[in-house]
Amino acid sequence: MSPLALSRYTATSCLGAGLAATRAALAAGRSGLTPCDFETVALDTWIGRVAGVEDVALPPEMAAYDCRNNRLALLGLRQDGFLDAARAAVARYGAHRVAVLLGTSTSGILETELAYRQRDPASGALPAGFNYRGTHNIYSVAEFTRELSGARGPAWVSSTACSSSAKVFASAARLIEAGLVDAAIVGGVDSLCLTTLYGFNSLELVADEPSRPYDAARKGISIGEAAAFALLERPSAAPDGGTVLLLGSGESSDAYHMSSPHPEGRGARQAMEQALASAALAADAIDYINLHGTGTPSNDAAEGKAVQALFGDRVPASSTKGATGHTLGAAGALEAVFSALALADGLIPGSPGTRALDPALALRYECRPRQAPLQHVLSNSFGFGGTNCSLLFGRLAAVEGAR
Repeated sequence: MSPLALSRYTATSCLGAGLAATRAALAAGRSGLTPCDFETVALDTWIGRVAGVEDVALPPEMAAYDCRNNRLALLGLRQDGFLDAARAAVARYGAHRVAVLLGTSTSGILETELAYRQRDPASGALPAGFNYRGTHNIYSVAEFTRELSGARGPAWVSSTACSSSAKVFASAARLIEAGLVDAAIVGGVDSLCLTTLYGFNSLELVADEPSRPYDAARKGISIGEAAAFALLERPSAAPDGGTVLLLGSGESSDAYHMSSPHPEGRGARQAMEQALASAALAADAIDYINLHGTGTPSNDAAEGKAVQALFGDRVPASSTKGATGHTLGAAGALEAVFSALALADGLIPGSPGTRALDPALALRYECRPRQAPLQHVLSNSFGFGGTNCSLLFGRLAAVEGAR
């Protein structure tokens, strides 16, 4: 594929709002996980809750979209001048030449959960003020972002579980390559709700302590929330030497099981191989892998086997989900931003929470952050049902030097 510039990007998670807070937390190896205090949830677990979401006020003309997910989206869009950059792209290319492609898993389902508490006791009817289209509807966050940015190009929301907001990077690259658009606002937004907390608990995947990815004694996931965005466009004629580029993407669907990965990581390996092929790079070109690394026994074992088979134990790797929790539909975009920051800052993130690497997974696993010159970074996002996506990023200076 032709390289695309991440001309602006931003992330908001339990580590903080915007790149400055995110950078500081990653460099310090700090986790933002806290004991669960969300809504009426009575579970012994830890969560990655974003501070201040409840205080975000939508513009009055956007009241129909008011829900936790869109409040989180607005909080994220306001960071690092991202919304202004998106509007500038619309002015530069024309509204119909800018796409909006986002990922989420549950959208504004919390509004439906709260509405059910207010059902009419006789008829069971939901309250009159409940607005499904603007909140729970899976497309809501893209429509909301379109209205804020003024973009009128192709728009959709991918909901492929944990790979949702990684896949939109690949979709955007195809739209731009086909000449249908000149730029794309991509990203992911997923917010805490009762469905995911109790749902993952019912699957016995939620840990009673902060998540410990790839640890020998890992127990499961910590659920988080996040909003992360990037503006993808062709590199300018005279780009900054440190510009981060999307160089390749790989997608696969192994369909092994509804909620478990293929035990040998077949789909994970296929996605990574396709990302390398689309970037025309060999495995030994990768300097760091941001692992999917959820902290569940089966996921980490499967991904670890796939990484071992393709990279051996040469490439430094870590999972940042010990810092943010698993942000589900936002994880792909959030960790794409982490990968961009790793390249820009020359920083290999650590893995907060991980104490002792599982000896069965012989990777070069980084528990603590450290400085290192990075040229190419691979980011993995693997979802339920085997919906897998790997994204490959590089620095412009490194790409130019390889020509």
